[in-house]
Amino acid sequence: MEFTPAEVSVFFALGMAALFAGFIDAVVGGGGLIQIPALFTTLPNEVPATLFGTNKFSSIFGTSNAAWRYSRRVNMPWRTTLPAAIAAFVFSYFGAAAVAWMPPELLRPLILLLLIGAAIYTFARREFGAVHRPQHTGRREFVYALIVGGAIGFYDGFFGPGTGSFLIFLFIRFFGFDFLHASAASKVVNVATNLAAMGYFLPNGHILLGVAVLMASCNVLGSLIGTHLALRHGSGFVRKVFLCVVSVFIIKFAYDTFA
Repeated sequence: MEFTPAEVSVFFALGMAALFAGFIDAVVGGGGLIQIPALFTTLPNEVPATLFGTNKFSSIFGTSNAAWRYSRRVNMPWRTTLPAAIAAFVFSYFGAAAVAWMPPELLRPLILLLLIGAAIYTFARREFGAVHRPQHTGRREFVYALIVGGAIGFYDGFFGPGTGSFLIFLFIRFFGFDFLHASAASKVVNVATNLAAMGYFLPNGHILLGVAVLMASCNVLGSLIGTHLALRHGSGFVRKVFLCVVSVFIIKFAYDTFA
């Protein structure tokens, strides 16, 4: 099967976008900020649901790879992570359903304020996420995990951008994780929300399989690079990338809200 130069350039652009997205996702999340605009720009004639389904298919492979690699090298906080992942899986469905009666655009100003608050809090407190000191045990840990997982799962199903970054911030703020452990835990929750989304997109045929497989391969490669650097350089590296990604999110949300 032969491809035209235009098709080759599209595949190359999407592959590079998926590679970089996989890298960002593996460290702090936020790969959708790269992949989704790339898909909408290069494939403008496709139905939005199909592009979102293609993005989720690609992302889930890179995120799963990152979760697996972190679990081999980091003492995973499963007592917090698993309840959060289960709650996120369930509530992401309700978030997707809520789109029918509430436009996601109404959330933009609120999300912008939350991102600014997270960035200021992280920048001002240099010790934030530097040391892994888990807080809460027993029933309180379980309840907090369900609340965090449910809230983020609903947000991911309803809107999505910044899910990984919000998870990392919340795992540090409410559970005392460092950036590395928070990033590792967030990958497991992200896998759960992506699986829930694929439960809708795949049965309804909202996926470009050839493009999705190409992007998934590149996403995994980027994930390998990202997890390698995060594990090698630790929480300090993850913190710097987190602040960079959140800053980009703030600029994008501000532009989308006020432009």
